[in-house]
Amino acid sequence: MLNNLLQKMMGSKEEPRSSEVARKRLKLALVCDSLEVSDEVLSNLREDLLKVISSYFEIDRAGFSLDIDKTDDYSALVMNTPILSSLRR
Repeated sequence: MLNNLLQKMMGSKEEPRSSEVARKRLKLALVCDSLEVSDEVLSNLREDLLKVISSYFEIDRAGFSLDIDKTDDYSALVMNTPILSSLRR
């Protein structure tokens, strides 16, 4: 318990709150709706990207994220993946 309190005070990385996760999911769903991108297409894209990146790097699949950010001027596909190491070929 004391450890958790110290981690929060020191600003360590912690699990995002469920409200933050829900907000991000809703935002992504709304953007996908406006771009007419189905959940299936986004899921397939995610898997394809994981497959390609994994052939070059060892990655943390749990830390992989794929989002679509939309502004008035453009839409952007934003991918973030923690790279653990480079694969030697």
